Amino acid sequence: MEATFVLAFFCLTVVYVQSSPGPLEDVVVDTYYVPKMCTRTVASGDYVRYHYNGTFTDGKKFDSSHDRGTPFSGQVGLGRLLTGVDRGIQGMCVNEGRKLTVPPHLAYGSLGAADVVPPDTTLVFDVLMLDIWNMEDKVQTRTISKSESCKRTVQKSDYIRYHYNGTLMDGTPFDSSHNRKQTYNTYIGEGWLIKGMEEGLLGMCVGETRNVIIPPFLGYGEKGYGTEIPPHASLVFDVELVDLHNPKDDIIVENQVVPESCLRKSGVGDFIRYHYNGTFMDGKPFDSSYQRNETYNTYIGMGYVISGMDKALQGVCMGEKSRITIPPHMAYGENGAGEDIPGSAVLVFDIHIIDFHNPKDLVDIRITHKPEDCNLTTDRDDLIQYEYNCSLMDGTLLFTSRDYANPQETTLGADKVIDGLDEGLRGMCVGEKRVLIIPPHLGHGAKGASGVPGSAVLLFELELVGIQKGVPTGYLFVWLEESPPQLFEELDLNKDKEVPLEEFTEFIKLQVAEGKGRLRPGQDPEAIIADMFKNQDRNKDGKITAEELKLKVEEDAEKARHEEL
Repeated sequence: MEATFVLAFFCLTVVYVQSSPGPLEDVVVDTYYVPKMCTRTVASGDYVRYHYNGTFTDGKKFDSSHDRGTPFSGQVGLGRLLTGVDRGIQGMCVNEGRKLTVPPHLAYGSLGAADVVPPDTTLVFDVLMLDIWNMEDKVQTRTISKSESCKRTVQKSDYIRYHYNGTLMDGTPFDSSHNRKQTYNTYIGEGWLIKGMEEGLLGMCVGETRNVIIPPFLGYGEKGYGTEIPPHASLVFDVELVDLHNPKDDIIVENQVVPESCLRKSGVGDFIRYHYNGTFMDGKPFDSSYQRNETYNTYIGMGYVISGMDKALQGVCMGEKSRITIPPHMAYGENGAGEDIPGSAVLVFDIHIIDFHNPKDLVDIRITHKPEDCNLTTDRDDLIQYEYNCSLMDGTLLFTSRDYANPQETTLGADKVIDGLDEGLRGMCVGEKRVLIIPPHLGHGAKGASGVPGSAVLLFELELVGIQKGVPTGYLFVWLEESPPQLFEELDLNKDKEVPLEEFTEFIKLQVAEGKGRLRPGQDPEAIIADMFKNQDRNKDGKITAEELKLKVEEDAEKARHEEL
């Protein structure tokens, strides 16, 4: 239905009507399909785009937009279409199908149309309406679904990521980001989008889904776009906003829960352990330390993590929980990270600070109870008994002495316990209670131990229940006073010039009982005394003589001199 035919017919119609005053047939409209949804119908002044087949009444085809592969476009009610077609399509819906029988005086009249349509010919048009729009139209938006929480909406200068399905008004799809499995990413207000899309995206929330209808003059206009979008096409987009940010954005800290007791906050150079769930702004998860059942461990302020997280981890308390929103320029930027994090993605982390320490930290000792009578205190080499609870800083109980029948026992300075605990147990008196915070370099280190995570700060609750004063390493017995000047004579109780094991044992036990000497604690006294006797009995004849004792004393003195040197 070419424009030349339309214009020629318009002129002829005036002449024909004036010379034939009798009654004339009108266009006959046969509607054979009406869509279930019809939000708009053709009215005078509207622009339309439709497909048609044109035939004579005998069914012979003379024209078809389908054959050309290009729909017809024109304006209704201004004489730019065949009069019969103009009348017959008014009131049509998009996707509606009508059969129009147009008498000659409402078609090409007595002149016909070149060699295509003979004079005085009735024409039949099978019309499928594809699109309706008007120059007064605006972008139409309809919210399909909206997120429960909407703290921020799309504004000019924002950078957004969104998914969309794009169709023509008749439902013909022309593009979909879902099919590419990649969001469309762009700035708003910078002219990177067609005007109608920029307008339709403004005010959206992350997670919101909108239906956006864009008239052609705010879309691709009279030129269309490629082979997918024809000229004068209204566009329909179903848009889902995935995230948005502004290049000026900083991190956002929300839902912050800080423990009542916060004696220290993290700082640059600290080593921190924390759990996290990582999601995008639309709630889609991409990573979780909980699923790996292990914390994420890193130094703060040294560039080991993305800059937004590095900043968020400074100034936090142990046990603190919060939600951190990190814009892409403080995360993985335009390139993203691997297959899990796309380019320009805003990241949301729900974090839980488990603990942190500094490599320079010492044992933190807090006395929670101290008896009034506190004269005898623990020191190196002492054998002690104590009750304890050992926990992580988040309160997770790891070990407790209450699981056993007797208190824990150890010798201080003998490398029987971790260094931080050994230090924290010193200087205590029986009945005293303490809380220790032990950094990992004085605990179980970066590798941890059975039941203890690597790099974990440990919290001990202690109560000392017993002290047995000890002797230096390598010694079985020490004098608490000056040893007797004539030691052999003191040992030789029956004065027979030799000291058997029985006499030696009786003498040592007497020194201990009188507080003059001390045996190594925690072992069988009889066995210790027997070992002492063997050390003195040089010739292994079961007796100690004055000469054997003299040689042993001289050896010990020489050894002591070398140790001093």
